[in-house]
Amino acid sequence: MEKIVILTGAGISAESGLGTFRDEGGIWTQYALEDVATPEGFARDSVLVHDFYNARRAQAAEAEPNPAHKALALLEAEHKGEVLIVTQNVDGLHEKAGCRNVLHMHGQLDRALCGGCGHRWEAPLVMAVEDACQACGARAVRPDVVWFGEMPYHMDRIDRELAEADIFAAIGTSGQVYPAAAFGQLAGAYGARTVELNLERSAASEDFSELRHGPASQVVPAWVEEVLRGEDLTRAESRAKPAARAPARPHGLALLRTSRHTGMSDVLGHHKVPVTNVGSATPRAGARTASRPDIWTKEKPRRVGRGRA
Repeated sequence: MEKIVILTGAGISAESGLGTFRDEGGIWTQYALEDVATPEGFARDSVLVHDFYNARRAQAAEAEPNPAHKALALLEAEHKGEVLIVTQNVDGLHEKAGCRNVLHMHGQLDRALCGGCGHRWEAPLVMAVEDACQACGARAVRPDVVWFGEMPYHMDRIDRELAEADIFAAIGTSGQVYPAAAFGQLAGAYGARTVELNLERSAASEDFSELRHGPASQVVPAWVEEVLRGEDLTRAESRAKPAARAPARPHGLALLRTSRHTGMSDVLGHHKVPVTNVGSATPRAGARTASRPDIWTKEKPRRVGRGRA
């Protein structure tokens, strides 16, 4: 059975009333990200940061899943293989829609984190500087969200899941924030079929073999319907003839040695740079393999002033 890995970004929640980040009128046009989404900003003005996330937490608590979230829950329930959602979103709308297999790579608004001992717990609707850790008592409580410059969660597992994916889909992402912006490229290099479902082209559209553009509430349910309908056709065909056994998929250096793709890239900051001639049997001296990027941190965009990031 095919394994489907899906990356979701802020665009899938926009039609639920939750703001995106980099579009016109997005969150980073209203706030300086270095003030509210970095460890340094929290150290400078923790009151401002708590107020920012308290407002987002209250908004997310009132939001409801839209047809795109519900379609992915349907896919998870009815697809005969595994479906994994890797989300950059911190709003919890996938779970509200009924999804159970979700990885939050950027954390969750409804979780709190102690900056002292690392303890995590369910966050109250309103957090404050005076809050103490439930485990160690330190007044170092912060939202359990990944800020720019910090390591996203679950990266080792995500790398393994991308290597095993038969289909990789990216929904509602800008293609500007690494490491998530490299997932389409990595999944394609591992051998997955890749599709981007977005309101418009993203900065990473060239990494996908199929592009579908339009509102998430329209393109995602249509895509899910096609996937599930295709399974019905495949099952009907399988009753008429035995299924062919799929060849083993190469991984790591073996992928580089057997791939016919060219222009393999690694992720360095916000740039993609060629790392090797993937048609050669041996990578050049000092080259990194394409099994995963060296830099997995959620990096600050080069432009950090107010305005689009």
